[in-house]
Amino acid sequence: MDILSIRFLDILDILLIAMLLYYVYKLVRGTVAVNIFIGIVIIYLVWRLTQLLQMELLSSVLDQFVGVGMFALIVVFQQEIRKFLLMIGSANITKNGRFFRSLKFTRNDDSDDSATKVDIVVDACETMGRSKTGALIVIKRSNKLDFVKNSGDEMNIELNQPIIESIFFKNSPLHDGAMVIEENKVTATRVILPVSNDRSIPLRFGLRHRAAVGITEKTDALALVVSEETGQISYIRDGEFTMFESNDELRERLKEDLR
Repeated sequence: MDILSIRFLDILDILLIAMLLYYVYKLVRGTVAVNIFIGIVIIYLVWRLTQLLQMELLSSVLDQFVGVGMFALIVVFQQEIRKFLLMIGSANITKNGRFFRSLKFTRNDDSDDSATKVDIVVDACETMGRSKTGALIVIKRSNKLDFVKNSGDEMNIELNQPIIESIFFKNSPLHDGAMVIEENKVTATRVILPVSNDRSIPLRFGLRHRAAVGITEKTDALALVVSEETGQISYIRDGEFTMFESNDELRERLKEDLR
């Protein structure tokens, strides 16, 4: 193909495909699905190569595999597809350029605010962990959380450590249920979250952990759980427990995920 004959639409087409692949990778990054995604990309590239080299037998076999592969993708990536559609359908994805910031093609101007928010939340979790005060905190990212916020008490409180600790204090009327944080405010308490039915969750984890897994399966929100039995802090993202060796590492992971 003559390079001079490349149209503007051809360049736009390539950029859109690159954007789509990047965002799909971003959705599955850090999960077991990323290996499946990479495997699919490799198979597709091999299939195109066999067509280019006119390797008829191998090309026909791979052609059948790719043909039925679309149905398999819907099953394997149903959770990621749900999150992608939720983000596209969310009314606030273009507000203040939030959609492009979610793709990390532009710098998030609120990075300092996010860092402060992370420090406040982690500090509160550390304190509650030492006193074995149970807590469930949900931090909003792109997807709206109105469908769960409506199950609790609406709030509009500036985020700070004493507020978090007082809400989850054992004798507080607000301690039961989840807290929702949006931007730098507590926007709901006593929230009832969808509970995950995933049988792979260890039995030692109770309803708080299952609820944290449930909300992160259905949205791109992040969740922190403080165990009432052990005081251990758990970080759940994309329906999976994210491991960390220290609370400083937890801070860094949260800051990275909130950018």
